[in-house]
Amino acid sequence: MDSRTVLIYSTENVPRLRYIAGVILGDILGLSWEVITDKRKLGKHSVINYSSENITGSFKISPDSLLFEKGIAGREIVVGEWKGLPVFFQTSSDSDLPFDIFAASFFLVSRYEEYLEFQPDEYGRFKASLSLAFKNGFLVIPIVDQWAKEMSKAFLKRFQNITFKRNEYKALLTIDTDQPFSYLGKSLLRSIGGLFRDIKNNSGNACDRYRIVAMGEKDPYEVFDYIIENIEKSNADAKFFFSVGDHSKYDKNPSWKNGEYRKLIHSIADKFKSGLHPSFYAACNSSLIYSEALRMKTILKNEIIFSRFHYIRLFIPQSYRDIHEAGILEDYSMGYPDEPGFRAGIARPYYFYDVSEDQQTNLKIIPFQVMDATLYKYKNLDPVASKEVILKLINETRKVGGLFVSIWHNTSLLDNSDWQEWREVFEFMLKNQAL
Repeated sequence: MDSRTVLIYSTENVPRLRYIAGVILGDILGLSWEVITDKRKLGKHSVINYSSENITGSFKISPDSLLFEKGIAGREIVVGEWKGLPVFFQTSSDSDLPFDIFAASFFLVSRYEEYLEFQPDEYGRFKASLSLAFKNGFLVIPIVDQWAKEMSKAFLKRFQNITFKRNEYKALLTIDTDQPFSYLGKSLLRSIGGLFRDIKNNSGNACDRYRIVAMGEKDPYEVFDYIIENIEKSNADAKFFFSVGDHSKYDKNPSWKNGEYRKLIHSIADKFKSGLHPSFYAACNSSLIYSEALRMKTILKNEIIFSRFHYIRLFIPQSYRDIHEAGILEDYSMGYPDEPGFRAGIARPYYFYDVSEDQQTNLKIIPFQVMDATLYKYKNLDPVASKEVILKLINETRKVGGLFVSIWHNTSLLDNSDWQEWREVFEFMLKNQAL
């Protein structure tokens, strides 16, 4: 065993401990580590004593029971403070940290609280306001990353020969194309029906519909040239997500067989990595996930390996199990539709841990911090206030060397007076995330 390996002494080598040690010690701090249950094997290594026993020269973290439990159980959590940071699962006075960083981080990253009973919103989703982070005012900071950073400082005082990795801040723009067209991409029957509705309602859209559908003028929702121009100008990393589910009350995308839509998907996928945007009902229907993934594969003639659920309609753990079984390797749905911030308390990708099965999967979760619709629809913020929120999230992510991920829709970036200020917010974000 390499002498630089950090050993975690515990009375039990349980999967929850191995998982969260991998996140904190491995992913965030860049350390080699191993869980040991036999004190005779500790030798001269740097040791984290994750037990109630006393081990001379070790770094002690008195454990909460959470990582050693089976299944899911509700509990009352009291949030305190340490070094200006909120903490919970407080430990004994002889511990080198005043809280169990492993248990607290596991609770947030695994989304443990979402396995418990809760009162869902109108779409069945877990509301941000129900979360421990929102209730205690730390949803807008990547608390797990910050805990790890403070732990590394304390650890270094005990073991001066430890070297931690330097995490590099990055940003990723993601685009959801729920409605790529306003008038195009519809069947003849739907186009005719839409025309009659426009005439009946005297909405003023009948002429626009005719010019676009019959005369070939540009559809107002087709602003992808503007989006791509700004991506290239800011040298941003970007991914696109396309909907190919059947039409419904909540799904307004064209048919996956539509030639105009396929042409658009191909034109974007030729330049940027593109994935699946599972439909509203697919979040709780494994057969829909499978069929929609197959449709995307048919269009792009490539394996579809990443996804984000429409409406951020995510049911843990079932939605993740379903996409994983359908061959998805990465999901970008981890964030709240109703509040900006760090839903899992962390600002970097990590692997999904299925708490009810008590095992780590190889499905990678890439959390997002802000969505355009959260700002103007759910929070009812104006562009000025939205810029402030975005800048704070960028700065919080940058401080911990994390990945800042945003969601935008083409329908939020239309080329008219109603959306011009949101184009400015979009460009503001791209500029500041790159600084």
